[in-house]
Amino acid sequence: MSTTTPPRRASRRRLLLAGTGVLALGAWAARPSDRGAPHDDYFQALSRALREAGLAQPVLVVDRARLRGNLAVIAGHCQRNGVALRAVLKSLPSLALMDELASAWHSERVMAFNAEQTRQMLEARPQRQLLLGKPLPAAAAARLLRELPAERRQRVEWLVDTPERLDQYRQLAQQQGQVLRINLEIDVGLHRGGFDPEDEARLGPALQALRAGDGPRLAFSGFMGYDAHLAALPEVAGLRERALAASLARYRQAWLLARHRLGPLARETLTLNTAGSPTYRWHDASGTANEVAVGSAALLPSDFDKPQLADLQPAAFIATPVLKTWPRFSLPDGLGAISDLQALWDPNARRGVAMHGGHWLADIVSPAGLAPSGLWGHSSNQQMLAGSAATGLKADDWIFLRPRQSEALLLQFGDLQVYDGGHIATRWPVLPASA
Repeated sequence: MSTTTPPRRASRRRLLLAGTGVLALGAWAARPSDRGAPHDDYFQALSRALREAGLAQPVLVVDRARLRGNLAVIAGHCQRNGVALRAVLKSLPSLALMDELASAWHSERVMAFNAEQTRQMLEARPQRQLLLGKPLPAAAAARLLRELPAERRQRVEWLVDTPERLDQYRQLAQQQGQVLRINLEIDVGLHRGGFDPEDEARLGPALQALRAGDGPRLAFSGFMGYDAHLAALPEVAGLRERALAASLARYRQAWLLARHRLGPLARETLTLNTAGSPTYRWHDASGTANEVAVGSAALLPSDFDKPQLADLQPAAFIATPVLKTWPRFSLPDGLGAISDLQALWDPNARRGVAMHGGHWLADIVSPAGLAPSGLWGHSSNQQMLAGSAATGLKADDWIFLRPRQSEALLLQFGDLQVYDGGHIATRWPVLPASA
């Protein structure tokens, strides 16, 4: 009986083996490239400054030169466009940091988002003018009024979003025996609350209730219309442009109704607030609003990497020490084969690194070729990382992360470490944590 493979079958087998080899070579060629590299000059200099300052725990570093550069860019744009700037306290919860904005922008205007930070700001900086960025429950407003000296209560504009809340604040004004300045929240397209400018049946009576009168009462101080939705819209087929035009038209409609119900109004004496960091550049003196709110753009966390903010620089980084390193990244017993395969496939997963802390709303920016291990999972105590050998990291070196946002993170590290002139030049305390 013949054992010779028929020629056609042998030919098919050779083709199959050859194809398998080509696929394997193609897959191997497609594996990740080695992205590892040591710190660049900027982060090497920052590492030296942190060691020189004797720091050895996770800290949040503010680059003062970059911060001031960002503030100058923002101020120059708004000055050219004829709108004032209001600094957002929740995004930059440090009195010293807010002082930098006040000085650079020549503005005492602040937007606050809770009663505690409003109190802390006015106790420390009584000259500031506070606008609430969200409506407070009447009970929170009442407590704040009890805690503030009489002369500082008039520095606050209370945000009101519904007729029901307006009535609560009217009762509060009567109980406190004083005038409360009321800024009405209007819906300019975000649909997150506030009076609809097109609903005259609700907005009209609210305005009427703010007419001047005698005794303890409510006084109209302006409008606040937040337009964050515009930054989320794609620039496709004029979608964003139409939404911006509609938003501006809704704001103007509210203004015209206010003039109709309240009589002549001087625009320059009122707070007509709009925008935020991603949208402030789309407003100028041709619109109804006379000021824009900006906070996070001063530090440019990564959630604010937008084309319209491309001329700003990241100015805040988390710096955390390396606790341990291993020449080979390994998973716990029972899973070692997986880490071996991962290291074989990805040169950026060959070394193991443990950093001090972790699981922040932030992403590693230096050294390159280092990332949290999805196989290990997250840890707020000792985050395990996989990296390239080219990072050159050793114990006590520094790892740098860029925050995705500022408001949550700035309260997590104690004093801000201010980097300036190649050194940690000073420290800025942050406000006590509050929600």
